[in-house]
This record gives sequence, structure tokens and C-alpha cells, in this order.
Amino acid sequence: MSLGAEDDREERPALVPSLFAAIAPTLYFSTAQEKVELLPADQRRLLRWKICTVTPNIVKHTIGRSHFKVTKKSHDWLGCWGPHMKSPCFKALGEHQKLNHFPGTFQIGRKDRLWRNLSKMQVSFGRREFGFFPSTFVLPQDVKLLRKAWEDGGARQKWIVKPPASARGIGIQVIHKWGQLPRKRPLLVQKYLHKPYLIGGNKFDLRIYVYVTCYDPLRVYIFSDGLVRFASCKYSSSTKTLGNKFMHLTNYSVNKKNSEYQSNSDDKACQGHKWTLKSLWQFLGSKGVSTAPIWEKIKDIVIKTIIGSEPYVNSLLKMHLRSSYSCHELFGFDIMLDEKLKPWLLEVNISPSLHSNTALDVAVKGQMIRDLLNLAGFRIPLKEDVGAPSSTSSNSASSSTSSLCVGTRERTKPQVSADEKMKRAFYLAQRYADQDFLSTVLDVLTPEDVRALAAGEDELTRLGQFERIFPSAASSRYLRFFECPRYLNVLLDQWERKFCNSRPKGIALLTALCEEGVHLGTSDPLHMHHQHHPDDDSSSQGSDTESASVASPPGSPAPGSSGSGSACASPQPGLAQRLSSL
Repeated sequence: MSLGAEDDREERPALVPSLFAAIAPTLYFSTAQEKVELLPADQRRLLRWKICTVTPNIVKHTIGRSHFKVTKKSHDWLGCWGPHMKSPCFKALGEHQKLNHFPGTFQIGRKDRLWRNLSKMQVSFGRREFGFFPSTFVLPQDVKLLRKAWEDGGARQKWIVKPPASARGIGIQVIHKWGQLPRKRPLLVQKYLHKPYLIGGNKFDLRIYVYVTCYDPLRVYIFSDGLVRFASCKYSSSTKTLGNKFMHLTNYSVNKKNSEYQSNSDDKACQGHKWTLKSLWQFLGSKGVSTAPIWEKIKDIVIKTIIGSEPYVNSLLKMHLRSSYSCHELFGFDIMLDEKLKPWLLEVNISPSLHSNTALDVAVKGQMIRDLLNLAGFRIPLKEDVGAPSSTSSNSASSSTSSLCVGTRERTKPQVSADEKMKRAFYLAQRYADQDFLSTVLDVLTPEDVRALAAGEDELTRLGQFERIFPSAASSRYLRFFECPRYLNVLLDQWERKFCNSRPKGIALLTALCEEGVHLGTSDPLHMHHQHHPDDDSSSQGSDTESASVASPPGSPAPGSSGSGSACASPQPGLAQRLSSL
């Protein structure tokens, strides 16, 4: 780009303010058509990114436009896009650092773990809810079950064999005879989708980009665009063709080796062997296909699959992480459409390829990464979190960054009070509560409630081309799929039910609470689950009261409440009036 063209680019502020008082702004990541203003030198000095051998160029370009510099040190970086680590390694992350993985996501990123977890959920909730993946067996454990399914399936069936932890199509083959099954090594054997939807005679799959900013509460986003990867040979169901990987596999890394492979650099064109997802929807629409129901089914698959990883990830987060701020993750979901346009989940990638070899790749992945980094909410840290800077700039750095970091400690290391623990325990004890009861979770908003709700609303202002699919106005139906119910999921779900169609009213309520400083901590009885008499010393017995609250039978008053209902069901007058006025 020439200097003149660069000068013509729109300059954007380096920081995106929060909607709410006393919450730190986030760093802005621009498109290639924008330039980002320079922060003062002492603040800019804190913009450090750790580059790994796997860091894609598209990430490097995006962070470079926001004036990040590369560092090799272990303590001073704010962001890193690297490989997945073993869970104990997450303990080394500082509260100011953000890595592009959560511990435990291999539970859906490894093929064998993914199918184990989804199969368990299918047993619990039935094929109607979890019938979006092919019959799958993990060998050698499931060899007897596979043999029975094979014998019951008839002579013309096909199976696809995959190593449990491979990528890029390595080691995958399609077979139709028991004797073709590889022996003496771990394998995933899956019923082959032999009637795929074809375009131009070729089968294809979809790469769907899914982004999780937080696991507790769970917040899941899906990118509006993606990739459509075609096999480079016309499809045939004949068993004689099963050895042709260019016909039966859709991986780009496989098909690019075919001399017949046709590249496509136009992100709006339906040509060649790679399209954008938006081009596919346009193509199907031109054929009279309603694509909205397909997209809704894909969202359903994504939410249920992420929930399948949730108990493992949250357990490891509590065990190894100082701060929930330190992790976020991009997933690549591979989806195939059958001849009836039903989407099927093929696999989930926890390190989806971000290599951008064509203008089409750049158009999709460049926009996606830029929007993802804005959603991630990177913040300028406190000086003492990063480590002592040079002595000549320590004072100025401290003074100029302190105003940018208000609320950072409250956000990253929240202190849940005994009263808040009591409220959480009370609501989680109501196993069969109805909607009227659950809606009362909003009647008294505690400091941590306000922080969680404000974080969710702030993210919605930085969506770009992402869409939040959990929580949403329709996400209540998914809460029963969680192995362990989470209070914050209930809170955000009820917030969405109340304010999804009147979001400015919800933001106005949170704005007023943050202006009062509620999210920074308060002893105001208006924001306590129970009002305690000044002489009542039970409020200091956090663990004992919480245990008693958990033991309460559903529908009974919580310990410490008076009358026929809990303090949650009977909010304090001031906040109740404010809520009812909305």
C-alpha cells in the first residue's frame, strides 16, 4: 500500500470504551482499510505479543495494525496464538495474559473423545436430540459392538476409518469389507455418509468457525461466513472407487494435490473447489432451498457439542487458572449435508487452519480473526501485573495506565462473597424449578451478577460478523444438557429471556448499577440475597450457610429468609421497583 493510500485510511481510536462505568476499555483491532491511533509511548510499550512457530500470518498482520510488538519473554506478553498445552502448563499464565486455548478442549478436539462424549449424551437424551453424528466406534474397545453393527448393516454398507488424533486427512480410508479394517492400533470407525448432497456431482463439507469467550458462564459465538471445501473428483457410490481420496475426502490438504483441483480466489463466486459459506447459501437459495433452517440446525449442533466439553473444561479451569480472562478458543466445526440437507457433524478442530493462500481465504479468515480479537476483549494491564518496566518510565506508566485498568482486578479475580455463594447455592438447589421461580434470580443483582451481565453486554457491542448463539433468547432448552448446572448460566439465560427484545432497558439498568459502583463490591442490602440484621452473625458463616442452602428442598425458603418465600423471591423494594418499571 502506498503512503498516500495509507494516509487516506480512516483512523480509529485504539481503545473501545465499555458501556459501563469503572470497567476498563478494550484494545481495538482494525481491518486493513483502517489505521489505529497510537497510544502514548508508555502504554504502547505494554503491547507485547508472543509469537510461536504456529502463529498464522493473518494473526500477525492483525495484531501489527494495533501496534503490538513481538516478545520472547514469558511474563510481559498480553496475547499468544499458539499450540494447545498440557493442562498444568496453564498455571503459568498471568492474569493479564490471554491464550487461544482452554484446558480440556481435546475432549471434543480428539475424534475418539468427541464421539465418546456425544454418545454418552445420546444415551442420556436420545437420538432425537443427539442424532447429528454417524454411528461411531472406538477401537479396540468397541470391536464387538462394531462387529454386530457391521453384521446388522448388510453387504453394501461403507465405513470410514480415521486415526483418533490425526488432521488434514492423514490416515483416513473408506472400506466396505471387515478384512480391510487395520489391526493393532487405535482407530475410529464411523458409518460412512454414502448419500451426501452433491453440487456439480461433487461432495463437499463446511468449515464453520465457532468462538468461545468464556466457559462459566458459557458464551458461544458463530461466525456468519466460513468455507465450503469440495472433493476434486465427481462422486460415485461404487465400492470400486473407495480408494480414490480425491472423490471421498473433502480436505483441502488432500485435494490440492490433485491435478484436477481448481482454486478460487473470488469470495463471491460459486466456482472451483473452495467457496465461501455465504456463496453456498446464495447458490442454494437460487435453487429454491430455504437455508435458514439448515443454519439453525448447525447452531444446534454447535451448542450441544460445546456443552459436551463443558464439565471437563470448567474442572480444569478451576484447577489450573488464576483468571477466566486468560483463555479463549476458536473451534473449526466440520459439517456435511446429506441428500436431504440434514447437517451431520464430522469432527471438531481445536487448532483450525488459518493459512490464507488465496484472496478468498483472506476475505473470510482475515475478517474472522479481526472480529475475534475484538470480541476477546484484550485490556491494557496494570504495570505490576506485567512486571517492572524500566526505571525511567515506571512512574509515568503507572499513572497513565491506571485509569485504563479500573475494574481489571475485579473482572479477572472476582471475590464471591458468602452472600453470593448463598444465592448461587439456593438457585442451584431448585432442581425442578419453574420459569416463574427462575425469573426471580434477577430480583436481587449482586456485584458478581452485575459483572457477569456487564461483560456479556459489552461483548455484544464488539460482535463484528459473529453471532452469539449461547446464551440467547432461545437457550433455556439447552440448560438440561449440562452435566453440572451453573448459576451464571441460569442468570444470563434469565437476563436474555427478560431483555432480548428490550436490550436498551437492560443496559440502562446495568448502567445505573455500575454508576453506583455495585460491580466493584458493596454491602448495600439492596444487592444482597438476604437482608441480615446488623447483630446477626450468620452472614459471616459463608460455607455453613451455603451448605444449609444446598440442603433446602426445592421450593422451600432459603436459610436466613423469613416468611413463606426466600429473599430472592421477595426482592427489596428499591430494586424491585426499578426492575418492575422496566
